[in-house]
Amino acid sequence: MPKATSTVSPASTTSTSDTPVSYEAALAELEQLVGQLETGAMPLDQLLVGYQRGADLLKFCRDKLQAVENQIQILDEGTLKSWSAQ
Repeated sequence: MPKATSTVSPASTTSTSDTPVSYEAALAELEQLVGQLETGAMPLDQLLVGYQRGADLLKFCRDKLQAVENQIQILDEGTLKSWSAQ
C-alpha cells in the first residue's frame, strides 16, 4: 500500500510528523502554514491537520524561546538584564 504524503507544507524542510531542525525552520514553516490557512488554500479535510501542525510548531518555538531565556538567566546569575542597559 503506498504511503500517504502531506501537502500541508511542501516547501518546508520537515513533514507533518517531524520535529523541526531549528527554531528558524519551525518559524518559516509556521508562517507558510498560517498563510495557507488564512487564504483558504487548503482543502477542508486538510484544515485540521494543518491546524494541529501549526499548534505543534508554535509549541516547539515557544519551548525553544523558553530554553534560551532559561540559559540567559543562568548566565546572568538568575537575574535578567534589560536589553537597553547594554
